[in-house]
Amino acid sequence: MGRLAPLARAEDGPPSPRHTRRTAAGWRIRVGTFAATAAMVAAGLVLGAHPAAAAPAPVRLTSASCPNEIVQGQTSGCVTELQNLLNAHGAGLTVDGQFGAATLYAVREYQAATAIAVDGRVGPATKSKLYATGGSAPAPVDLTSSSCPANIVQGAKGGCVTELQRLLVHHGYAVDVDGDFGAGTASAVRSFQSAHGLTADGQVGTNTKRALYDTDESPSTGLDLRSASCPQNIVEGQSGGCVATLQSLLNGKGQSVDVDGSFGPQTLAAVKAFQAASGLSADGQVGPNTKAALYANIGGGGGNGAPAPVNLTSASCPNEIVQGQRSGCVTELQSLLNHHGADLAVDGDFGPLTGSAVRDFQAEKGLAVDGHVGPDTKAALYGAVTPPSSPAPGGGYAKILDVAEAEVGTVEGSARANSYGAAVGLSLSTSNYAWCATFVSWVAKQTGASSYRNSYVSGWVKQARAGNYHLSVTTNPQPGDIVAFDWDGGSDFTGGNEHIGIVRTVSGGSSFTTVEGNTSNPNGGSDGVYVKTRSTDSGYDVVFIRVR
Repeated sequence: MGRLAPLARAEDGPPSPRHTRRTAAGWRIRVGTFAATAAMVAAGLVLGAHPAAAAPAPVRLTSASCPNEIVQGQTSGCVTELQNLLNAHGAGLTVDGQFGAATLYAVREYQAATAIAVDGRVGPATKSKLYATGGSAPAPVDLTSSSCPANIVQGAKGGCVTELQRLLVHHGYAVDVDGDFGAGTASAVRSFQSAHGLTADGQVGTNTKRALYDTDESPSTGLDLRSASCPQNIVEGQSGGCVATLQSLLNGKGQSVDVDGSFGPQTLAAVKAFQAASGLSADGQVGPNTKAALYANIGGGGGNGAPAPVNLTSASCPNEIVQGQRSGCVTELQSLLNHHGADLAVDGDFGPLTGSAVRDFQAEKGLAVDGHVGPDTKAALYGAVTPPSSPAPGGGYAKILDVAEAEVGTVEGSARANSYGAAVGLSLSTSNYAWCATFVSWVAKQTGASSYRNSYVSGWVKQARAGNYHLSVTTNPQPGDIVAFDWDGGSDFTGGNEHIGIVRTVSGGSSFTTVEGNTSNPNGGSDGVYVKTRSTDSGYDVVFIRVR
């Protein structure tokens, strides 16, 4: 089952479990927040909540009485029907006919789980899927949380099993996501364990949970295929955020592909099928005409048609960003507001809901509440840390290590760490995705050492092995080189157990030190950018990449 995009993390070494759960190849949901919000709304415990009024009578979503797109802020029988359908899939909503924050979370959750573009808008594709798929699975629960048993075994039922089954589906196993740990799920668990070198006992304990969550970071799906960030022609063999966006758009047009950021045979077949259905030349190349057809009839400019984010402090953004504007600056603004607790659709369109979120943020920070995003509001959104400069300072490969070392101590989830994502088109909290390759991409962009950018470790290795973008493989590592790790061995850099950093010192033997992002703090505490000691004979595979 393909899934979408704001995700699972690659680990910085033989890893520890993560506590943010994956619902999509490319999209993360804080399940604790979702479940808590839904539960609080259901119980009437949200601050300022009033006793629920009778919900409007349900109206079938596909009837002429319902709008083409049902969106946050609406109240109607159409929303009543929507909430009933979402509850059939385990959302646990109060059915009140009001499309509020909890309903928005549930819509996004459902879209992610069913390979629909995750925009929070209930359009034709989402309506059709809601009626086509039954379901009464309990809401998923993070396997590593205290709510799940240490060992989940056959016969168990509940949200922990729902989460287990969704993770198994992501890894390619055909199981029903029904929250019931039956024989089919047990068989899939044993197969997964065998494939990952674990004891195939069918019990989901600490090591199996860790392996289930241990996947490579997901590509950005916020890139607009029509922007300069994407190739004019996207073709088989390419990977990254542009391909992830392509896959999401194809799914929104009725195809069914994994949103994994890799343009393989499955994506090629979907592109050709879409082209044929759209009266285009079915050559499998995604050029201007195919892009235009993919973006046709996307309501409100939402979903994956959002402009690529632009740093608010750059010269590309106006001194004041105000309601009515649509741009990558607004995409960035919305992402930052969501990081501070808002719940906006990130569509690059500064509408009334974004304006309200800006004013709420300004009031919280003691700023003038005018809804205008000027220098003071921008500074507060980024926190006390100054985002990376734009344009990059340059210096080429000789400055790679200097720039990387200057970031040591940057803590995951901070404004500084989050700003690294701009190098690959991501505007996300680094607490929510694996960002080791994003950090390397940011260093490359800052120095101008290479034009290559990719949030996948595998992409860096592939391009180095091909000798592209001033990258090559070397067996004589030097400070400033890039180093990629394959914790699983085999040097194929697939399967999610990869990591990447920058060489700091070389001892002359097997030992070397690195500067790495998305790595554990040697002194305890939050992950971030830190210096690590590594080795070429510690049971994992290492590839050194020269940048010249």
